[in-house]
Amino acid sequence: MPRYTAPTKDMQFVLHEVLDVTASDIPGYDELEADFTSAILEEAGKISAEVLAPLNPVGDTEGCRLENGVVYTPTGFRAAFEQVKSGGWPGLDMPEQYGGQNMPYVIGTAVGEFFSAANQAFTMYQGLTHGAASAILAHGTDAQKDLYLPRMVSCEWTGTMNLTEPHCGTDLGMMRTRAEPQDDGTYKITGQKIFISSGDHDMADNIVHLVLARIAGAPEGIKGVSLFIVPKILVNDDGTLGARNGVAVGKIEEKMGIHGNSTCVMNYDGATGYLLGEAHKGMRAMFTMMNEARLGVGMQGLAQAEAAYQNALDYARDRLQGRDVTGTKNPDGPADPLIVHPDIRRSLMDQKSFAEGARAFILWGATLIDSAHRKDDKAADGLVSLLTPVIKGFLTDQGYDMTIKAQQVYGGHGYIEEWGMSQYTRDARIAMIYEGANGVQALDLVGRKLAQDGGRHVMAFFDLVKTFVKENAGQDADYDRAFIEPLKAASKDLQAAGMYFMQNGMKNPNNALAGSYDFMHMFGHVCLGLMWARMGKAAMHALANSASDAAFYETKLATGRYYMARQLPATKLHLSRIQSGADTVMALEAANF
Repeated sequence: MPRYTAPTKDMQFVLHEVLDVTASDIPGYDELEADFTSAILEEAGKISAEVLAPLNPVGDTEGCRLENGVVYTPTGFRAAFEQVKSGGWPGLDMPEQYGGQNMPYVIGTAVGEFFSAANQAFTMYQGLTHGAASAILAHGTDAQKDLYLPRMVSCEWTGTMNLTEPHCGTDLGMMRTRAEPQDDGTYKITGQKIFISSGDHDMADNIVHLVLARIAGAPEGIKGVSLFIVPKILVNDDGTLGARNGVAVGKIEEKMGIHGNSTCVMNYDGATGYLLGEAHKGMRAMFTMMNEARLGVGMQGLAQAEAAYQNALDYARDRLQGRDVTGTKNPDGPADPLIVHPDIRRSLMDQKSFAEGARAFILWGATLIDSAHRKDDKAADGLVSLLTPVIKGFLTDQGYDMTIKAQQVYGGHGYIEEWGMSQYTRDARIAMIYEGANGVQALDLVGRKLAQDGGRHVMAFFDLVKTFVKENAGQDADYDRAFIEPLKAASKDLQAAGMYFMQNGMKNPNNALAGSYDFMHMFGHVCLGLMWARMGKAAMHALANSASDAAFYETKLATGRYYMARQLPATKLHLSRIQSGADTVMALEAANF
């Protein structure tokens, strides 16, 4: 059976030696001493390895079932959920006012990686609840916050987000779910939503659905959509549960992966709903939840890649196949272990260098969110808004690819279910699709985010890279050659792509849109290049100061050199594709495909 060990040491390295969180002026970061974060991460790692990971194959094989209108989760899920709730993990970074622990978002993100890597389907129940609670926190009335948040922060009640309908996915302006105003200020919600993660289950006393619907007479398109709180069971003013609301599960979707999560068709038949935020401004409220969810989904890409890599590494060390062409490494055995072979090393280095770079990228993004929320940092808010589609799109595309590489290490055994590797690939696949398919993320990046606020945020990113290069170049020739020069070259490729869009996108928008996916990946590589340059700097500093664990830092440098030499040059391929324009992409008439 696959295993998972939380990478607590690597997480600590990023938090304290790369990001230097305690030196930050973000409120609350001064409390994030290494001993404190270590205690949190060690306990989260223990739960991940001992409680959640053993249930991962159980959820995959059993799935959820719908019986007489009730959804039942896989064996062991309820007990594990109670353990997670009793430890206060769902409210780790939520306000104390509502029962949370008010820790920075960066700590919640770190713990979230461990939980998702151990059991993505299970962790989604609390993850969706966190997002729904964040939307209510940002847009709800005081009465709504007081009524719902204490129970959602604790996961006594869980939450969902309801967007997609059978006839519309990304184009939410086409939705048909309607909201009829009532004399008492409530609304009657009628319609059907599909693909609702954690839509119903047996692990919480109530489920608080956030539902997009159109109020009668609202403007057409996306500008006429509103967001509503629609609880599964109606809630009395004192917080006690009342009558069952007019919402029911139509069916549980049959899916490729995340079988342990109850992805439901939800039917609303005159269900009582309560307006969240302003009428006809539902997307603004929903994006509070969706932006958080997109960062969480990017983290899922990393998490599945990490878990798959750990198992592939174990297999490569144990499985005997062939002899090392440079000389026998296992003379007492019939063959050498797989890990001696260069092609296996290449695959493992791809996986390792991605996972460690992505971890730093995700945590850096989380610090930007903390800066935006805790100190009202507009620049940080703009930068993380720019980076959100990159985090979501690039990390999930790459994360999925890494699970395939891990599966490939096993050869035929990777294709056999008893070894468990296919689950990582199947579970990772959804991350490229939900919370905005990755093609949409690329369009959002190029079509909206680059020009946002007059291009201020993308220019800030380029300035950030340029400043790092300027401040760190010339101090060490090996560091310059391995890290600074590749980063500088990749950043220039990214700027050249942006310039191409400016010069050619106005006269033919397809020139920009046809290159958007390549641009998203190019941007992702530059971000990971920046992270590896920062990690390389931190590792060299530690070695120069006689670090006790020299092997850890030497390994970090070797892994970083690999990424900069073997992965970062992909920016040149992406630039070439972008500069080829849209003509070859759009050459065929639709009928000729």
